[in-house]
Amino acid sequence: MARKGRDISGWLVVDKPAGPTSTAVVNKVRWALNAKKAGHAGTLDPEATGVLAIALGEATKTVPYITDALKAYRFTVKLGESTNTDDAEGEVVARSDLRPTDDQIKDALGAFVGDIMQVPPAFSAVKIDGERAYKRARDGEEVEIAARPLWVEELVMTDRPDADHVELEMICGKGGYVRAIARDLGRAMGCEGHVKCLRRIWSGPFEATDGITMEEIEALARTPELDEKLRPLEEGLADLPELKATGAGATRLRNGNPGQVLPGDVEYGDEAWASENGRAVAVGIYRSGELHPSRVFVQE
Repeated sequence: MARKGRDISGWLVVDKPAGPTSTAVVNKVRWALNAKKAGHAGTLDPEATGVLAIALGEATKTVPYITDALKAYRFTVKLGESTNTDDAEGEVVARSDLRPTDDQIKDALGAFVGDIMQVPPAFSAVKIDGERAYKRARDGEEVEIAARPLWVEELVMTDRPDADHVELEMICGKGGYVRAIARDLGRAMGCEGHVKCLRRIWSGPFEATDGITMEEIEALARTPELDEKLRPLEEGLADLPELKATGAGATRLRNGNPGQVLPGDVEYGDEAWASENGRAVAVGIYRSGELHPSRVFVQE
């Protein structure tokens, strides 16, 4: 059965509040825009706030490029306690009276920068034998998740409001868990720790300061004013080089065939996107004057 709704494409950048799940925000946006298809680029925990980039229609084909892009987080770590969820929503499972100095915290951060291995939280959406880890954890099972690589470009202390709290900012790649950083940092310093509050301040090209609130979405639902808040599909391709397609090349690309593109700052074998009159036609691999498409965009 075909999903009802409009064939509307683009990105809506939401400044997510604490409370709703990422899926709930997507569903609200889909309803408000009467959109046939929608998805998000990178889950935020329910109590986290900040950038949740919602892709509509053809823009959903660009979601992997935002998911893979660098993201920045601002968060507060509560020292002295670790929880079973690694955030303030969980039960305290360990306590410590030790409180590191500012210099000790700054020294410890270095171990979490660069290529690191990280074990996701037990209460996470990671799949174990086809089942979500959080479901097993809720059922009281012992959850063992393998460590996975993570690129952390930057992790700095921005404030120390009191002995029990430290404020940090992190820039990292795909698949990072801020809760795991807080947990592991606390363990490394021997004082325990968990995330008290978390905000994603940017994700790829999208910034929280440009985001629309849930109240605005509700107020503008099913109006042309909300449509005007949509950002072009092409913004999801900001990290890829652009090549201009010839007229004949664009036609061939739209049909899923290799199409001719004009020379650009792209080498043989590079991934790029082709445009016609500034609008994305396809993403693919550049070879000898042609783009070989992997994704084709159907834009009205």
